[in-house]
Amino acid sequence: MNMASVGILFLFFIIIRAQSEGKAFVEVQCKTGNVGQYGQQSMLDCVVTTAEEVKEPKILVVAWKKKGSEDDSDKTLLVFHKGNTTGQPAYRFAESSWNDRNMNISLLITNTTMVNSGDYTCSVMTDSGDDITKTSLRVTAKYNKPTIRSIPENITGREDVTLSCSSVGGYPKGQLRWFDEHNQDWTASSKMEAELTNDGLFKLSSKLSLLKNSIFSKYTCIVFNSSGGKEDEVTLEIPDTATSKGQGEVKGLDQTSKIVAPLVVIGSLIVGLLLALLIYRRRSQRDHREVPTFESNAEQGAHVEMYKEREDGTALSLPLSGDCSCHMDITTY
Repeated sequence: MNMASVGILFLFFIIIRAQSEGKAFVEVQCKTGNVGQYGQQSMLDCVVTTAEEVKEPKILVVAWKKKGSEDDSDKTLLVFHKGNTTGQPAYRFAESSWNDRNMNISLLITNTTMVNSGDYTCSVMTDSGDDITKTSLRVTAKYNKPTIRSIPENITGREDVTLSCSSVGGYPKGQLRWFDEHNQDWTASSKMEAELTNDGLFKLSSKLSLLKNSIFSKYTCIVFNSSGGKEDEVTLEIPDTATSKGQGEVKGLDQTSKIVAPLVVIGSLIVGLLLALLIYRRRSQRDHREVPTFESNAEQGAHVEMYKEREDGTALSLPLSGDCSCHMDITTY
């Protein structure tokens, strides 16, 4: 008897017993939602529970089925009947030593792929009653480390540049985001595409356009999963000669400033010292300068006076002739 015939026979017994028995002595309890990782093992947890009055129940039939696509509505995966277990190569009972007295009927998927994602039914027939329940599996896949390249390949800084980043092998649809050396997010300036490949996984591609006068020295492309969690990243470093002109000029100005600033300070000190010396000399000359004046003709018996300038701008008159009467005048310039 093949698995399809077993499924029909099992369904027939379920209907007959459901009509004849009012009380359920057997119940199949499954975890509502299960999550599997692509390329790894996945398990659908299900156990059989019985009423207290049921003693040492024995399982007669177990049938695991998956709600398939349009061309395969009910695909039988694993069947136990009359002591024999048959099924698809990638499916088996979670416990390798499983037997008809073991109430753990969990299904193990040995190599999970995207086709395993979907809804499942588990049907059980025992010597004390029958039951059927549903469960589901959601498959996720981790994205591979992204790769990044530039167009043109050799960045000189004399032309516009396009950076291209891609990551494959992920599910569900994720996102690629761009960051510069200062951790500034440039994702809004990029364009991303998501392509579903033949194996049911996504390929993400993103392009970021850079103008020749606005290129930073480092760009990082990070891949995030559908939940917003970071999975992996790659960084491209731009040669210093290819960074933006504005940034180069700033660096050049910084270097020039480091050289010019000390020279300006030294020059200012020298000029200050020269000015101080000049002022000192002028004041010294004013303190010792003498100015001769003649109030009358010497032949008429006039006297000669000498004036000495004071610091406050006044002049002190000193007589020089012994014949004239001595006097002292204060003259203000």
